[in-house]
Amino acid sequence: MNKLVILLFGAATILTACSGDQTDISNNVEGNQQSVQTEALQENKQLAKESTSHDKWSSLPEYDTIIQNIYKQDYTIKTVTDNERERILLLMNQDGKEQYKTIFIKNTNRFKIINMDGEGLIFNEILESK
Repeated sequence: MNKLVILLFGAATILTACSGDQTDISNNVEGNQQSVQTEALQENKQLAKESTSHDKWSSLPEYDTIIQNIYKQDYTIKTVTDNERERILLLMNQDGKEQYKTIFIKNTNRFKIINMDGEGLIFNEILESK
C-alpha cells in the first residue's frame, strides 16, 4: 500500500514538472515576439531621428558652427546621443557613409567636429552662449 502511494505521488510530481516546461516555452515565444516588435519600433524611431531637412537642427546652438566648418553638401544628420550632458550627431553623405561626427558638451558649451575620413579633429572650441 505504501509503495502504491509513493508511486502515485512520484508520478504526479513528474507529470506536473513536465507540464511546467510547456508554459516556459510559450512564455519564451511570447517574449521573442515582443522583442521583435520592440526592435521594429526602435528602428522606426531611429529612422525618424535621421533627417536631411535641417529645419529641425537649425535651433541647436552648434548648428551655425557646423555649417561654417563643413563643406556645403546634403548631409543626413542622425542623433547618436542627446542627454543632459552631451549631444552627439553623425553627418552622413547621400550614400549613408559617415563623414563627420559632432560632440557638444552642454554644461561647458565645448564643441568638437571630427572628420571621419582620416582628417580627424577639425574644430574644438567653446561656443559663446546666445
